[in-house]
Amino acid sequence: MISRVKGKLVEVQEAAVVVERDGIGLSVAVPGFAVGELAAGRGREVTLHTMLFIEGNQAGGHMEPVLVGFPQATDKVFFRRFISVKGIGWKKALRALSEPVGRIAAWIESADIASLKRLPGIGARAAELIVAELKGKLEDIALAAGGIERADTGRFTEDQNAALEVIVSLDDPRIEAERWLERAAMLHAEIDSPDDWIRAAYRVKTGVEG
Repeated sequence: MISRVKGKLVEVQEAAVVVERDGIGLSVAVPGFAVGELAAGRGREVTLHTMLFIEGNQAGGHMEPVLVGFPQATDKVFFRRFISVKGIGWKKALRALSEPVGRIAAWIESADIASLKRLPGIGARAAELIVAELKGKLEDIALAAGGIERADTGRFTEDQNAALEVIVSLDDPRIEAERWLERAAMLHAEIDSPDDWIRAAYRVKTGVEG
């Protein structure tokens, strides 16, 4: 099984990216919420946490492997739990993830059917089934997305932590804000003020630039 792919991000499409390593370009399907973040890293080395699925008709003799990848290991953990729900296959699950997984996990934990129904391909019945099967199983991801303080704040500088608190105060989930700041720190080691870190984080969020 291919559990992780690391290489240069050479192409970002609507629902997939191409990662090149040792002269080989690997096409990796990605969820919609990750496209902007990944676009900010085009041309740079990335690591995607992957799962391998087989698409096709076995009776017809045409089977094709498909790699599905996520920027964070937490995203992959959520996806594995999400596809355990009856009727939610990997294709449907990938299409549904137009919002960050932390936000979706929070909706599930709070039984927010109305928000879940807005996800692509998820109707009322599917939303109710997702809540029935997963509520209580995503608390770790939902708490992080809801702004709960983490003990591991030492990985950020004082200026980065100040920027983080401002971003969270504007109703962005903490787990996503941390991700944007981590990515910005990889791209811009020269930044030395909270305001600049905030701007850099939002550029990562929107995929405007790295």
